Amino acid sequence: MKALTWQATKKVAVVDVAEPRIEQPTDVVIRITSSAICGSDLHLYDVLGPFLAAGDVLGHEPMGIVEEVGSAVRTIGVGDRVVIPFVIACGECYMCAQGLTTQCETTQNRDHGTGASLYGYTELYGSVPGGQAERLRVPLADFNALKVGQELPDERYLFLSDILPTAWQGVEYANLPEGGVLGVIGLGPVGQFASRIAVQRGHRVVAVDPVPERRAMAERHGVDTFDLSDDAAEWLREATDGRGPDAVVDAVGMEAHGNPGTALVQSAVGLLPDPVAKKLMTTVGVDRLSAMMLALDSVRRGGTVSLSGVYAGVADPLPLMNMFDKQISLRMGQCNVQSWREDILPLVEDAADPLGTEDLVTHHAALADAAAMYDLFRDKEDGCVKVVLHP
Repeated sequence: MKALTWQATKKVAVVDVAEPRIEQPTDVVIRITSSAICGSDLHLYDVLGPFLAAGDVLGHEPMGIVEEVGSAVRTIGVGDRVVIPFVIACGECYMCAQGLTTQCETTQNRDHGTGASLYGYTELYGSVPGGQAERLRVPLADFNALKVGQELPDERYLFLSDILPTAWQGVEYANLPEGGVLGVIGLGPVGQFASRIAVQRGHRVVAVDPVPERRAMAERHGVDTFDLSDDAAEWLREATDGRGPDAVVDAVGMEAHGNPGTALVQSAVGLLPDPVAKKLMTTVGVDRLSAMMLALDSVRRGGTVSLSGVYAGVADPLPLMNMFDKQISLRMGQCNVQSWREDILPLVEDAADPLGTEDLVTHHAALADAAAMYDLFRDKEDGCVKVVLHP
């Protein structure tokens, strides 16, 4: 079958790979109908190459039709239309019972000291073949595959795989007071949905992003926006009676604009031999922190900063004196998709589409064009906010 594979830093290619097959009686195999490119995929493209091998299949936002079913699968059948969460969890262990599916003790990667296995996301998370492909093996399918209806377009359901629950968790972790104001740093796909979720809950949202098309999209959904500039923190305070938003969601993460020195170091480390690069990245690795710093600077005293953007540094400096003085709460973590999707599903299926799931995708492309779409998405060209691939 055809699949999008990592080949080297800043190089991906669609090639022929082995067909997936049933390996455990709890597996299903699906034919993928839609698979999105995520901002997290860009971390693999630009930074995390030392933890990938040439030929690794990427992608963790897929949906499709079930074609094969393992003998122990009870709730999923051939022909079912399913959305696959990026997190692979068992649903039965202690952590899953707490709703922390990203910490699943069954699929946890203890050799690397990391959490649950993820599709298409490096050896740190299990080296599981991803979903930017024609077909996908889904382990532990009864808990992981979400069966959905047949009538609505893929765009209504596809984002239940990752970015909608990620945005939902980001807003939940923000712990907004009734009628509170949410700041959002970054209006990529997660920032767009976090903004819409907060508006849908009755909050005012003030957001910062350097891309005009992304600001315009957010404004269509009732968000006040501001260009990224040196006075963004001051604008966020001025927009909230001088004190700052009650909470701020950082929806950018380690790919933030700014920090050119850190960006150069990240690129240089990624070009070193893998054993050396891995050692550096897991002992002294740092992130571009401008988005987080803006969130910490602009949030009001006693407020909350919720990190939805991915960070991978282990030696990142934080302004702990200021955070302590401002009494800031900090929440973060990979999204526990399976814990939120049932809450979101009624909104996705609502005829009014209150979260605007059909107003996010700016580019549809064939799987064969995936490499070009990675560059387009990374460079934010042609008004690109979200790309969906169709095998």
